[in-house]
Amino acid sequence: MGTRVVTRVEIRADTERAHRPVGAVAEIIGLPADSLHRYRIRFADGGEASVRRKEISILSHYKQEEAGLPHPIVERDLTPYIIYRCVVGSRAYGLEGSESDTDRRGIYLPPAELHWSLHGAPEQLENAETQECYWELRKFIDLALRANPNVLECLYTPMVEHATPLAHELLAMRAQFLSKLAYQTFNGYVLSQFKKLEQDLRAKGAIKWKHVMHMIRLLLAGITLLRDGELPVDVGEHRERLLAIRSGQMPWQEVETWRHELHGNLDAAYRTTKLPDRPDYDAADRFLIKARRSAL
Repeated sequence: MGTRVVTRVEIRADTERAHRPVGAVAEIIGLPADSLHRYRIRFADGGEASVRRKEISILSHYKQEEAGLPHPIVERDLTPYIIYRCVVGSRAYGLEGSESDTDRRGIYLPPAELHWSLHGAPEQLENAETQECYWELRKFIDLALRANPNVLECLYTPMVEHATPLAHELLAMRAQFLSKLAYQTFNGYVLSQFKKLEQDLRAKGAIKWKHVMHMIRLLLAGITLLRDGELPVDVGEHRERLLAIRSGQMPWQEVETWRHELHGNLDAAYRTTKLPDRPDYDAADRFLIKARRSAL
């Protein structure tokens, strides 16, 4: 709702005889119930029409197409510029099963000419079939400075498959990305997700136990991070209890009791943590500039 679109064919508004031309700009005001129904759009002058999805383009996509700026991934393979590849997810946590995927994450450093060009460098490369995702270096650093759990796990996972000398430099300075911001990030994310899980439980009578397990795992990791100044990836001694949650064997009330206990432990760790208030932005900036120069 509210997305600006451009018409790909002539469209007649409900109360008008004349057709709106190809390229007319409108706003989505109604969504279809399914793929067989139509979108409802409103033009700038208030005229409205019902259209099929193939009859409109999203405005931002339309402008890019008309300017002749296809996405750089379409034109060139950027995988040779991957400087870091690691395994995260269940296999890194020690929670894998016989059917677990292998989730790979990492970093790529685009060549300077692509970064400078009109195309620009995509913020991430994704391959859903192989469960891979690689962040552009600046994006990765920005997320790490914000204490993003998924990105910090990449810096601390023991399952590293590929790392260039530049990536090794980044791993050597990983502690400089840690700060008290982790408390707000980890705590806030778990609170918001549990609120959604409780809503699902009330509305549907069922929840995704795997998701519950990972929220508890995140709390455990946050406690250790604040207390010891290092992010644990493998769940260690908590493995059996976490697997009991995933399989639905632990009652919801017991999960809630454990969660509230962990929130208390997280608060206590925050009060006594020796982590700095903010990460070392200057060190991160120096590293990024060095990496950019190396891409020349």
